[in-house]
Amino acid sequence: MKTLTHWIDGKHQKGNSSYYSEVYNPATGEIQAKVPLGSEEDVDAAVTAAKKALPEWSETPPLTRARVMFKYKELIEKHADEIASIITAEHGKVISDAHGSLTRGLEVVEFACGIPQLLKGEFTENVGKEIDAWTFRQPVGVCAGITPFNFPAMVPMWMYPVSIACGNTFVLKPSEKDPSCALRLAELAKDAGLPDGVLNVVNGDKVAVDKILTHPDISAVSFVGSTPIAEYIYSTAANNRKRVQALGGAKNHLVVMPDADIELAADALMGAAYGSAGERCMAISVAVAVGSAGDKLVDILRPRVEALKIGPGTDINMDMGPLITEQHLKKVKGYVDIGVDEGADLIVDGRNYSLQGYEKGFFMGGCLFDNVKTNMRIYQEEIFGPVLSVVREPDFNSAVKIINEHQLGNGVSIFTREGDAAREFYNKIEVGMVGINVPIPVPMAFHSFGGWKNSLFGDLHVHGPEGVRFYTKQKAITSRWPTGIRSGAEYTMPTLK
Repeated sequence: MKTLTHWIDGKHQKGNSSYYSEVYNPATGEIQAKVPLGSEEDVDAAVTAAKKALPEWSETPPLTRARVMFKYKELIEKHADEIASIITAEHGKVISDAHGSLTRGLEVVEFACGIPQLLKGEFTENVGKEIDAWTFRQPVGVCAGITPFNFPAMVPMWMYPVSIACGNTFVLKPSEKDPSCALRLAELAKDAGLPDGVLNVVNGDKVAVDKILTHPDISAVSFVGSTPIAEYIYSTAANNRKRVQALGGAKNHLVVMPDADIELAADALMGAAYGSAGERCMAISVAVAVGSAGDKLVDILRPRVEALKIGPGTDINMDMGPLITEQHLKKVKGYVDIGVDEGADLIVDGRNYSLQGYEKGFFMGGCLFDNVKTNMRIYQEEIFGPVLSVVREPDFNSAVKIINEHQLGNGVSIFTREGDAAREFYNKIEVGMVGINVPIPVPMAFHSFGGWKNSLFGDLHVHGPEGVRFYTKQKAITSRWPTGIRSGAEYTMPTLK
């Protein structure tokens, strides 16, 4: 069995901890590797390496940093098949989805290649007589990222390429459930010319996380995960004087209006609800059927959910792979049990799905609930699995109302042919990312990603322009060169004339 490592100061290191976690192949249920759970000393070593590399890297011209990013982009493209295979082997998602998620991460690297333009400040000549003023942005220091299992390439790449391009150094704590992708990406970063210590990877659990949140030499922390943990990350890191962006959970709705193309909406729901086995923070887990749309929508969805092709992610013909672990599989099935007990109509039951030859794999079939009520746990809580709930609402206003009353506000979509309904929807809805006839409204890398309400703790979203702002500090300069004229001391608030 393979034993993984940390990546500290440009090389693989075993670390000081004697504790390990098991990494599974979700399709077979077999243990394929063990990963060290980093100690406080391991985090210290990574931060020390990052701190040592910071002065030289932060003073490296942005154009030089961008050239490293260009080379990094080239290497990721060259090794895309290998990286996608690593993702599928440890996460379980189908290989095409693994490629797609890698591409979305690569787009952030492409964005970071433009860092010389993105770091430009503003200049004003003669804000006062012979006085000029300008602003520019400088790196914040050593940064850290704590990332989830569902996107082992994409979510880390939302963070460290922008941070590093801005002149910071970085410590990444990936999920211990699928850590190999982060280690391979770190190796490629070194091959691209990134100096040792600029990017470090420490595997671990809560011990490593808590050390990151309290470490005096870490200036900023980025996180993506569940809402309770996001709130803990935010409060702990902020109390330790760090800037924080902590993205939490989601309960994403897709509103289907009576005028919508129901076939198109059903296609969108199938991909958005069951792609990656529902293990996406932008997965659609609630279909809000408005008025007469409900019966037609459920009639179309039922046979499609029953016909989902489910198997190992390495099979290019599959729609959906297994869930990440046996523990998570039991959790998702438990939510289906809860939904039945609460009185929702289980139209398609995938709890007993079994695949010949993969009986020990972490598979379940797609589940479809109808007549779900907003007071049910399967509506209120994030399930993070292949479970779609249909909620029926009589009109547009009631659909908007239930979405705005939900505690989570990550993403939402509406399917309609009416432009006025769409415009009113995106103006009134209290959600951070909105799709109009688009099921998964993930912004491109040159915009920024983030939700509202309990889906985000902190002020700034990830990657894009807000990512640059998060990983830099603005400095304002006001300058005058003496001409020999002396006017004496002034004891009032200075004003410029």
